[in-house]
Amino acid sequence: MVGLESAGKGAERSTASLEELALLAETAGAAVLETVVQRREAPDPACYIGKGKAQELAGLVSERGAALVIFNEELSPSQLRNLDRVVGVRIVDRTALILDIFARRARSREGKLQVELAQLQYLLPRLTGLGPQLSRLGGGIGTRGPGETQLEVDRRTIRRRISDLKREIGALRRHRTLHRRQRQRNRCPVAGLVGYTNAGKSTLLNALTGADLYTEDKLFATLDPSVRRGRLDDGREVLFTDTVGFIKHLPEQLVAAFQATLEEIIAADILLHVVDISHPQYLLQIDIVRQHLARLEPEYYRKELLVFNKIDSLDSFSEEEAYLRRQHPGASFVSARRGDGLDALKEALARELDRFSERVKAYLPYQQGELLEQIRRFGSIIGLYYRPGYVEVEARVDPALSRQLAAYQHPPGTKGPAGKSGKVESGDG
Repeated sequence: MVGLESAGKGAERSTASLEELALLAETAGAAVLETVVQRREAPDPACYIGKGKAQELAGLVSERGAALVIFNEELSPSQLRNLDRVVGVRIVDRTALILDIFARRARSREGKLQVELAQLQYLLPRLTGLGPQLSRLGGGIGTRGPGETQLEVDRRTIRRRISDLKREIGALRRHRTLHRRQRQRNRCPVAGLVGYTNAGKSTLLNALTGADLYTEDKLFATLDPSVRRGRLDDGREVLFTDTVGFIKHLPEQLVAAFQATLEEIIAADILLHVVDISHPQYLLQIDIVRQHLARLEPEYYRKELLVFNKIDSLDSFSEEEAYLRRQHPGASFVSARRGDGLDALKEALARELDRFSERVKAYLPYQQGELLEQIRRFGSIIGLYYRPGYVEVEARVDPALSRQLAAYQHPPGTKGPAGKSGKVESGDG
């Protein structure tokens, strides 16, 4: 692995970035033999690390018998060509490595199409001069997916395939939009789980909903979005959506290709920002996730609820918790694996949802049992009283359901403010 350390970036941050690169490499199936760090203010335009350092790297590669060199930043096409000539083994940058992991983890048709699109968009400007690089495409990291099939194709073929993929993804995007509209018509609030990769989003979704999604202590263990139904302690139903995790320098090609998937974040009523509190750089990870969220939804902070996960991994937590509660009032602290703090999280989620609801009192004839069921499922009942001929209910509901209940503001048989009878036929409303 090769990385740069500049005075402005700081040694600690560079070390953390390379440690993350090592985890990415291991996730992709590589065994890291050596880490090379060069201290310079800016990457060399020709070889990223300079020609002299590149020749030194070539000697180290030969000495250790390495088959692959991974760079911690995205390389330009010219840097990739020059390094390939000097070093003599496959060169992969951080972007290509992440794309390879996504190609391995994609399971759904939509996920596979999105990854292929991102790979082709990455490959297109790098075709020129990649003869030696492509001739070594025998398998391994950086060759997953379309890379193995692009040895003889030209730019026109790739562009045609990119157009086809965009059309297919566009059709799937419209299908996903219809699903979201259906959920909105059903009035079920949506909580989107977002966070840095491996923060424990899928584990938390399982804990909140009783689902059995695949989880693993690896980066990008889950890639395809999942939606599961859960219930808060006050009886309200909530749809929890698990989306792809973020990471530092998430490739632009992936962000563009996964736009349809990431729109689930924009459509959510609440964002549960899951944070791995056991990670030494968790504060930096919070900033990175927020930068990604700001690009997707500039006012994301209005619906963000911080959830510090993996508290069971800390030896001493009380002092850290006191500090974080001062810095982030309203945050929740949980162990999704053990179930600690889930009740408090559900209460916090209920309070956040109440900010988007209205308090109403309605007098429902017994024939309107369907409306009462909607209040039970999608609202929060404060008081419920069975009277002769009707049910008196006080609850918090969303604005759409509140408008529907406006016809039942007075008991049946009484006069409303406009002089009209409060009695309503069973088909109304």
